[in-house]
Amino acid sequence: MELKQVIARRRSIRRFYPTEVPQEDILQILESARLCQSACNRQPWRLMVLTGDMKRKVAETMIQWVEDHPGVANDSAISARIIRQAPVLIMVLREKDDFWKHFDDLSIGAAIEHMCLTAVDLGLGALWIGHTAYAEADILKVVGRADMELPSVVAIGYPAEEPPMRPRLSLEEILIEPKV
Repeated sequence: MELKQVIARRRSIRRFYPTEVPQEDILQILESARLCQSACNRQPWRLMVLTGDMKRKVAETMIQWVEDHPGVANDSAISARIIRQAPVLIMVLREKDDFWKHFDDLSIGAAIEHMCLTAVDLGLGALWIGHTAYAEADILKVVGRADMELPSVVAIGYPAEEPPMRPRLSLEEILIEPKV
């Protein structure tokens, strides 16, 4: 597929078929993140692929956090159900480093976008999920990486929906001039 087509077809997929994703597709998605540009070539992302029981434990941890904190982050429960349904969860982790945090955030975002676009190119769907932030400490304990940070996760699988493109601002609305 041409890059323009991949970008135009990318959607946030929230329903997945239970079909297993081939290992070679997962590896291509991971490779696209590995090749991503990063500030000062730091390559701050560390990726963990979860399926099966461990993925379910992450989802259950998020749901438990929501139950323990009523009214705080109800969207986390929705994200947890999506994680439970998706065949693959890619956890995007990083080392703790306050000095580089801003630059690493930007670099990690670019790597996640590479993964989402590669998923589309492979006929898969993806959902970039940030709601793990609320239960981050608990999730990191579940996967044995309390020494790291969890900026985000990406749910991957075969899309069981074809959502329309959400409204986008026009170029005229996003282009601004300098105030000099």
